[in-house]
Amino acid sequence: MPDRNAPATTRARRRRPVTQALLLQILDSQLADLDGGAALTVVDLGGGTGGVATELAERGHRVTVIDPSPDALASLERRTAELGLTDRISGLQGDAGNLADLVPADSADLVLCHRVLDVVDSPADALAAVNRTLRPGGMLSLVVQQRHAQVLSHALAGHITLARAVLADRHRFDHASTLDLVRQSGLEVVAEHGIGAAADYVAEAVVESAAGAYAELLALETELSTDPAFRPIAPALHVSARRPTA
Repeated sequence: MPDRNAPATTRARRRRPVTQALLLQILDSQLADLDGGAALTVVDLGGGTGGVATELAERGHRVTVIDPSPDALASLERRTAELGLTDRISGLQGDAGNLADLVPADSADLVLCHRVLDVVDSPADALAAVNRTLRPGGMLSLVVQQRHAQVLSHALAGHITLARAVLADRHRFDHASTLDLVRQSGLEVVAEHGIGAAADYVAEAVVESAAGAYAELLALETELSTDPAFRPIAPALHVSARRPTA
């Protein structure tokens, strides 16, 4: 059974960024829908050095991290050993293109695909591979960068030409196109959250300057994440989607 107290007792750690804390809240909600108190089989596609994988392993789940970088996987191995999680986390070199060769079909309860579709040649093929990897009823946790927020970020930084180029680039993701892509892959959208609508624009010094500022910003970020006005313009979009059981 997952050790629900593990994240608080395993080690002292620096406070997470607000956006990461929100993402972990969303993942905990997904896990609660899936696990029923049992350890889950999780695939973290593009999981790098294991920032999210270690969080899930500390909750008692078994995580396979797939990443194309040998350096990232070496760091993952060291991190896993330091945390005593070698029995729950394994690393494999690869990417979405050879996911089917690395993980059996219909085997994963949860697949994390965070900021992977932004860099693959064919997002549709990547999601098709994820769909095959999930068991019926299994869940996808997807994070992509959103085009409109990138336009604003470049403009505020003074890069006006780049902002216009990003605005014109229809290959970049936005709220509507991301949901369409997920549904076209055969997955059912369960929930959607904007990530960073406020927190990405608040300096860390502001958060550290006043007691309670972190909690207030996290509460605001949580509220904005499901607000229909803010969700499409957040820097990142999280989509929870399920593989149909039929």
